[in-house]
Amino acid sequence: MMYVFIAALVVVSLMTAAVIELVRRERRRTTPSPETQRIEAAAAQGLRDAHRQAYAYQQFGNPRSVRALRNRNSL
Repeated sequence: MMYVFIAALVVVSLMTAAVIELVRRERRRTTPSPETQRIEAAAAQGLRDAHRQAYAYQQFGNPRSVRALRNRNSL
């Protein structure tokens, strides 16, 4: 009976420590700067363009389609 109590206490302690660490990390997280938002938006746009171009090359059977597909998968 005592071992069950100790095991439950250990599990609760570990869960509490994990929750505390997650809360600390969330508090330390800062809001993204305008520069960060601009870079992320440009990267997302580039990814969408690569997908769109690869799809178009695949549909039209362009000889560059293999290269476009390879570029898309590397992103």
